[in-house]
Amino acid sequence: MITSLVAAGLSGVAQAHDGVSSTDGAIDNAQATHAHDQHGGSGGHLPASSDNVRLVSKLQLDSVEGKIADVGVYKGYAYLASWGGVGCDNTGVHVVDIRNPGKPKKAAFIPQTGSAPGEGIQTIHISTPAFNGDILVTNNEICGDGGVGGMNIYDVTDPVHPKTLAHGVGDFTLGDETTALAREIHSAFAWDAGEKAYAVLVDNEEGTDVDIMDITDPTKATLVAEYDLDEAFPQIVQSAPANLTEIFLHDMVVKNIHGRQIMAASYWDAGYVLLDVTDPKKIKYLGDTDFTDPDPEAAESGLTVAPEGNGHQAEFTLDNRYVIGADEDFGPYALSARNVTDNTAITAGQGIPLAPGRTVTGGSVYVGRACNGDTAVPAGDPAAVDVAVVERGVCTFTEKVANVEAAGGYDAILVFNRTGSDACDAQSGMSVEGTLPTFGVAPRSQGFTIFDQPYSNADCLAGTGPATVPVPVGTKGDQLTFSSHFDGWGYVHLYRNERGKMTELDTYAIPEGHDPAYASGFGDLSVHEVATSQVRSDLAYFSYYAGGFRVTKIKNNKLVEVGHFIDKGGNNFWGVQTFNCGGQEYVAASDRDYGLYIFKYTGQQ
Repeated sequence: MITSLVAAGLSGVAQAHDGVSSTDGAIDNAQATHAHDQHGGSGGHLPASSDNVRLVSKLQLDSVEGKIADVGVYKGYAYLASWGGVGCDNTGVHVVDIRNPGKPKKAAFIPQTGSAPGEGIQTIHISTPAFNGDILVTNNEICGDGGVGGMNIYDVTDPVHPKTLAHGVGDFTLGDETTALAREIHSAFAWDAGEKAYAVLVDNEEGTDVDIMDITDPTKATLVAEYDLDEAFPQIVQSAPANLTEIFLHDMVVKNIHGRQIMAASYWDAGYVLLDVTDPKKIKYLGDTDFTDPDPEAAESGLTVAPEGNGHQAEFTLDNRYVIGADEDFGPYALSARNVTDNTAITAGQGIPLAPGRTVTGGSVYVGRACNGDTAVPAGDPAAVDVAVVERGVCTFTEKVANVEAAGGYDAILVFNRTGSDACDAQSGMSVEGTLPTFGVAPRSQGFTIFDQPYSNADCLAGTGPATVPVPVGTKGDQLTFSSHFDGWGYVHLYRNERGKMTELDTYAIPEGHDPAYASGFGDLSVHEVATSQVRSDLAYFSYYAGGFRVTKIKNNKLVEVGHFIDKGGNNFWGVQTFNCGGQEYVAASDRDYGLYIFKYTGQQ
């Protein structure tokens, strides 16, 4: 069985409202993309090599393969998340003494039960009337019994003896309802604002996914504001290409720039968004980015493809002249889909992916909603190539796929959108289980066109259009074709930090990132995170998964690789963070399958 971006706990009816996420498996919230499979697999790796990078030390932690997540560094200690992605055992935070970078040693472990930190590991000093000391903030994603959502806050003034200040605090509302547990969060970032201190959380479960907490007194953390950025600032959404539809917050940093607290929010499929959050209750739009179409990095390798749009994580350079963004992409193959009869494009993603290089071309068959209790899905023709065309609504995508597969005779499935103010001609991704290649969610008009039926999006949005396509189940429609094509792995953007639409100056990818020969068998060759140098304005460090540790220098508004390291047997890096020791800059990186690495860039100044 193939599972695509399976979101835990998604069941029930499909209708979404008031910013609350759909429950049929549509990817309109962060949880569906973040959960389970977000951080890829472990098959293959690139050969060992290094240039201008010295491995200072490494420390293997007592973890299982794939368990280590993000890393943060503060005052001579590294904090590494023990993630729940490969089981909910031994989750928590490893505390490592790195005051001697050449001899790191395990100092403590902060255990969790039923939930796990992943992306959100950060330690800062806050000095407010209510608290003066060092705090560690971590995110919670529920992975087992007894788990909690929200954020944890620890007093790590003495890192060897951490103390819990808050556990599972966050947003306790879902739409109009109050919930027993705070919403799951994917990342957290805290900042000291003088008399006040705040933290921003990625809400995994709601459209209002930017949650800001007042942590002035860490033992009494309270939610003070929440935002859905694409509703608050619609200018961040770009109309084309049509595949940029999974719009939600993934990660963020806040930096004091000229006395203002400025947030860089990495908003998946909407780009990197700059906000003034000096007053968290009245945030202000400053600027944002669009994803260049066609993809400029792929174009350098002779590919003409749409940008993937996965705005994952970003940081300001030391001098604040630039914003560097990591664009994560685990799928080096994208979908091409067309209505052959009408010679028009079909806008759909891959729920259950088509095998790389494969093409499916066949006749369409309308099978209705394909839910339990509906008119039975008719069998396809085993002697022909048939594509089941399914209408979204009432039940989960997984239930629909199961019923199509049970009917037999189909080679692929296309799902098109239902009625509703949050649907109609909108396109979205899907979270689904099954074995047949499954594509969607296509705009509703495209489903009607397949069966030569008139369509009014205005009527659909108003609720006056037909509830289903007005043709009988079993009706045959247009010829459809679906094929997968290589479009490269995730890479890096360089933007000028400016008001309004920020100018994209350059992109950077490892050489193998846009070479089809490295599409499989070498691990995941996507970038994950960036850490900008805190002693030089032109240096940036990157954690690539199987692509290793990378260093770039900004030269004439271009990102130029000046160093790299891949260990013997390969690496699988997640987090990257700079720190200073003895007047020298070092870089800590977390390897998912091993633990902590410490590097030093040795290239020319």
